Amino acid sequence: MVRVIMGVKGTGKTKQMIDLINSAVHSEHGNVVCIERGNKLTYDIHSKIRLVEASHYDITSYEVMKGFISGMYAGNYDITHVFIDSLTKIVGVDLDNRTEEFLDWLNAFSDKNSIKFTVSISADEELATDGMKKYF
Repeated sequence: MVRVIMGVKGTGKTKQMIDLINSAVHSEHGNVVCIERGNKLTYDIHSKIRLVEASHYDITSYEVMKGFISGMYAGNYDITHVFIDSLTKIVGVDLDNRTEEFLDWLNAFSDKNSIKFTVSISADEELATDGMKKYF
């Protein structure tokens, strides 16, 4: 399952993500991971959440992000939910068809490995393709 939270700056995406991340601590039966750029969530999320600061890992494309997620899961099969805060900012690209392709890959990875993904994207919802909207 992939869920996308999308909106322009100031629409409450971060607050919504924080609430979802903190509630996942109590509802998930495995490990919860949050991938973010910068360390803005450090003091807002529960200490049981594995917080990964993406800029330490030189994630520069969706292909690298796929490898990063795959490697993270290969190292810990107990991961049940991954939150990705500000996806396009982490990979350093604008919202385009590659974003939709990545979300489709993420959904297939999710189905295959029984992992939930919640992704925030900082952009106007009007810019989302129909393929992206199916994850809203």
